[in-house]
Amino acid sequence: MHRRSLLVAGLAASVSGLACGAAPANAADFAGKTITFVIPFGVGGGSDVWGRFIAIYLSKHLKGNPSVVVKNQPGGGSVGGANFFAASAKGDGLTILGTSGSTQFPYLLGEPRVKYEYNDWKLILAGPTGGVAYISAKAGVKSLKDITSVKAKLFYASQGVTSLDLVPLLGFRLLGLDVQHVTGFPGRGEGRLAFERGEATIDYQTTSAYLRSSMPLVKRGEAVALFSWGVLDANGNLIRDPNFPDLPHFEEAYQIVHGKKPSGVEWEAMRAFLISGFPAQKLLLLPKGTPDDIVETYRDAVRAMTKDAEYLAKRDNAIGEYEQVTDKVGEALFKSATTISPEARTWVRDFLTKTYQVGFDSK
Repeated sequence: MHRRSLLVAGLAASVSGLACGAAPANAADFAGKTITFVIPFGVGGGSDVWGRFIAIYLSKHLKGNPSVVVKNQPGGGSVGGANFFAASAKGDGLTILGTSGSTQFPYLLGEPRVKYEYNDWKLILAGPTGGVAYISAKAGVKSLKDITSVKAKLFYASQGVTSLDLVPLLGFRLLGLDVQHVTGFPGRGEGRLAFERGEATIDYQTTSAYLRSSMPLVKRGEAVALFSWGVLDANGNLIRDPNFPDLPHFEEAYQIVHGKKPSGVEWEAMRAFLISGFPAQKLLLLPKGTPDDIVETYRDAVRAMTKDAEYLAKRDNAIGEYEQVTDKVGEALFKSATTISPEARTWVRDFLTKTYQVGFDSK
């Protein structure tokens, strides 16, 4: 099995009857049309890189070869753009949305500012991703094994404690690191720039942005890579990310630091958000009311994209070795990304309320 296939092997093994036929005779035709691809994040972050790469091949493989134009609409850790999409996008196939864990987490937590309902939307594509945490070389560590020697407070540039940055918030806490999460940054791209300016001393980036912009910092000796978040194997276990085989995944990182496997409700909550935020992170969606023929036209374009020789040649460098999937495998990832156990949800809500004064309604 090719290493990238591990990311969806567990889902693929449990799902049968995948739809992979040709486009229907009455497939929607987008000739002469312009499709707006809403990315509710700023320019330069992992979701922006992913969206711009996917947009090229949607344009190429959608019937009629429409123009697919990315519209960055950051704000509220991506909630603003998703709310805009929910309120204004019509079911004519001319507006699509790319979401990430930063969009999913507020939904899972039941935040009152969320005005969108994932169950209303139609899945085009689901894509796992990864991420790498790294620390400033000025902290004096050479690898994760040295992390317990860091006594000074670390600073992390955060989009917000209920965004995708909830994963490093819980993760750094589990590792016993003293990290101050400075909120208000509009995207991970801005967080990386804060790290480069020395304002932040610990950071993580999703794989696509890390490969392009953060790995050079590590190669120049300005940063030290600590661990990846990891991916899932066929049995749902965390394993090393195939893009970073020399880095421990988070569960291994915990064992290196504490000398034992993680356990308890805090770990279970962390694991739930980690999975939602990474192995099932990226979702490409159509709005409520989109007819089935338009959904099928988009899915057919995804099937063609994943077989496109040019796409396959460029994908790994652009977004990492992660399968982009549709049909029933994609639907399974979609469900995983937008579902959390009541126990995990309650623990995280209580933790965020007590520690960060995050207010929740009764949802």
